[in-house]
Amino acid sequence: MPTTILDSQDQPLAREVKPHMATGLILAGLGLAAVGFAGRYVWRAGRLAQQTLNQKLGELPASGAFSKYYRGGFEPKMTKREAGLILGVSPSASKMKIKEAHKRIMLLNHPDRGGSPYLAAKINEAKDYMDNARPGSS
Repeated sequence: MPTTILDSQDQPLAREVKPHMATGLILAGLGLAAVGFAGRYVWRAGRLAQQTLNQKLGELPASGAFSKYYRGGFEPKMTKREAGLILGVSPSASKMKIKEAHKRIMLLNHPDRGGSPYLAAKINEAKDYMDNARPGSS
């Protein structure tokens, strides 16, 4: 049994601490310490993960690598690459693929159907360039 110190009138000077109360306080303190250590570990791991993520995002190309659309305007003079991008075919596409791509795109962008005359002119220019750039074409 725990002993208590009594004053001159036999009154206890301090509260008596019972063993089961002390056990609960010790367990609560250990629990708080464990939560603190776990929180510190998560905080440090989170900072490391954030640094790694920022580094990997910085390594990605800044251009529209994940966009299905070409970023940038038209070049001053039509090139084979730009003509292929406009028509949606490879620069070495066959004459039949070029014709089909031109027809498909012109149906969607024709000025009589609300399309832009400028875009229609660029589409026609791309088709003419691809037709004339092919070896053996007249």
